[in-house]
Amino acid sequence: MRKPVTLTLILTLLTTASQPAQATTTVAWQPCPNDTIGMECTDLQVPADWQKPEGRKITLKIGRLKSAGTSKGSVLISYGGPGAPGIATTQSLQSWWTDLRKTMDIITWDTRGYGPDPFQGLSTGLPCTWTRIPIAGLPQDDADLGRLSDTNRGYAEACRHKDPELFANMSSADHARDMEAIRKALGDAKLNYYGASYAGFYGQAYARLFPNSVRTMVLDGTWNHSTADWPRELEAMAKANEQSMRRFFTWCAANDCEDVPALWRKLITRATGTPVPTTTANVAYKAGDLQSFAIAMARQGTPAWPKLATAIRKASKGDASDFVPARGARYPDQATPVTECTDWPRFANLKQLTTTINRLRKVAPNAGAANTFATGTLNCIGWPVTVTNPPAPLPRALPPLLGAGAWGESDATERVLSQVPNSVTIHHDGPGHTLYGVNPCARDHINRYFTDATLPPRTTTC
Repeated sequence: MRKPVTLTLILTLLTTASQPAQATTTVAWQPCPNDTIGMECTDLQVPADWQKPEGRKITLKIGRLKSAGTSKGSVLISYGGPGAPGIATTQSLQSWWTDLRKTMDIITWDTRGYGPDPFQGLSTGLPCTWTRIPIAGLPQDDADLGRLSDTNRGYAEACRHKDPELFANMSSADHARDMEAIRKALGDAKLNYYGASYAGFYGQAYARLFPNSVRTMVLDGTWNHSTADWPRELEAMAKANEQSMRRFFTWCAANDCEDVPALWRKLITRATGTPVPTTTANVAYKAGDLQSFAIAMARQGTPAWPKLATAIRKASKGDASDFVPARGARYPDQATPVTECTDWPRFANLKQLTTTINRLRKVAPNAGAANTFATGTLNCIGWPVTVTNPPAPLPRALPPLLGAGAWGESDATERVLSQVPNSVTIHHDGPGHTLYGVNPCARDHINRYFTDATLPPRTTTC
């Protein structure tokens, strides 16, 4: 086994007009495993438990695409997940970074815990039997809640007992502390960070923990984990889902499906008590299941809306088969939520759960609580590890940050960045999830921000 690399800091200060003073470092880079694009890798040892810095170490695999020109610095990239493998993903998406690489090194890493199977990660993995878990139905009484708690604990313990220490240290704050270790190892004076999707949680945690180490930070297509009022944030998520449904209904008014909104409301009312059958064996959907699938289809925009109209009409006649996924899980589901259950507040009792769900149904009568953290956290009830990284506001002393997102996501990101003076969010009035890889307008603004610390106008749309 190769010994961990030794990082030797060379305290040479580099100054440019656009980049702060930077300490460079000599790192023993080697070709990445199975490399096809000239990407280099190295290993970094970090504590399994950051509260015990002298204790057990785990390995982070770091990847680098060197700048094609004279480097002004580096940008640390994470694609989200949680658990998206930074190195393998960069190998497949190298064209995203062509322009940014003219002046910046692209740095990424495979996040702790999410190892080779099934994530293709090269860092220390949690030896867990990762699986897809159906989003739980709403408990109707304390007995239901107890059974749900026992079920969730069973999923968790099957994973936890193989490595209790790493299992307990998988939150976005732990990933953020890993990011700080990477920054220091590279010798960068301050961090430039691009976080897509769930990796925006890593960025928000980093901004809280290390505000003085941030130079630039982009949160692309993420959600708000930086609020002092979590119940209000749940309402905002439900309202965004409701807007997705209403956008679809508005389209229906001009596209020969004027009957669909009324059919939908009747269907949801009926399915709240009686599941709607399908032609797939042992699959029938209650209201929350149908709402989850419908919201996901509505967010896809006009290509998916005719199919959604047909599915609602068919379900209203007693057959919800058109909502059944073509393959894979048959119910709305999520991966084993090892990171999520340490980041998201969970319900303490049935009264709190019921009160929240009823409130979300009032503010979003068509979407309900589906596809919000209120339903996502049902699978965390009974989890053997507490919420170690709860939502909290960002410090105002941060430099201006940049956000980006499509329908719904840009609004959530803007709620995060509204706490940091002079920050800007790029809005895209259309479907999608994250902008950098698919929207050249947003990519150009983001690249300029990283290289020159120049933000686009406050009202930028792409």
